[in-house]
Amino acid sequence: MSDTSILNDYIAGCIGGGAGMIAGHPLDTVKVQIQTQEYGGKYSSLMDCFKTVNQQKMSKGFFRGLSWPLLSSSYLNAIFFGTYGLVLKKLDYLDDLTHKPSYWTLGFAAALATAPQLLFSVPVEVIKVSLQSQIPHSHDVPTTVSRKYYKGPFEALRDIAKTSGLRGLYRGFSTQFVRDTPAASMYMMSYTFFQYEAQLQQNVIPAQLTNFVGGGVAGVLSWLIIMPVDVIKSKIQADPAGRMYKGFWDCAKHLYSSGGIKVFFLGFVPMAVRAFPVNAVTLMVYSEVLEQLNRRTSISS
Repeated sequence: MSDTSILNDYIAGCIGGGAGMIAGHPLDTVKVQIQTQEYGGKYSSLMDCFKTVNQQKMSKGFFRGLSWPLLSSSYLNAIFFGTYGLVLKKLDYLDDLTHKPSYWTLGFAAALATAPQLLFSVPVEVIKVSLQSQIPHSHDVPTTVSRKYYKGPFEALRDIAKTSGLRGLYRGFSTQFVRDTPAASMYMMSYTFFQYEAQLQQNVIPAQLTNFVGGGVAGVLSWLIIMPVDVIKSKIQADPAGRMYKGFWDCAKHLYSSGGIKVFFLGFVPMAVRAFPVNAVTLMVYSEVLEQLNRRTSISS
């Protein structure tokens, strides 16, 4: 894997990340709304949540909190896929699907690639979740944490930084690390498995379809294994001042006492519906862009 191909990984990850973010943010907003309500609280059903969010203007409803994740998703995915490619290069791993993939190597590379990404993604997540959790409901039931309503990400940033400092902006860092590391490993291992199995069919299945379906299934599988941690993360990051929860285990105990095991799977339906198209689009665009860039590189060299 040459230095040019690593640069191609960064560029392809950048473009794929932006495409996936736009596709999935509305359902992500619904997921966060369900996860951050008090258990048995303001929403009577999933459709009630959809209707409530839909009553707001798009920027205050389904797309509330989108701007910073959208602006950051490109470089965050560039960091992930670029670091992923760099780790594989350092391990002298030949990523061309001519031989059966070493899935443990791919999982290890993906896990390492999440570390530099978290330095930038956690503050963005804290601001995004804070904004998404504030969509009002006609029942007038308070959200998990009582705080001022933010007009946008800059106001959220200023208030969190003023009241809680850097610690508030990195609220839930360890929880997000526990969530993202196994998810990334499962993500790349599953996706490569689908790519490898598809190419064994002697190109009967179109590459674009393989990338789309493989990316979608990989996304759903990666989210399934970390769903309980994601619920805890949303709760903690919707509380940047730390008024409700002292940390991961304190939050987990409060959640379990309020609703048992099932509370850890709040937002499962919108997560599953969202995960397929978002990851399908992200990895399909990433793979297609990477292939075109590598092809142009080989022609010019």
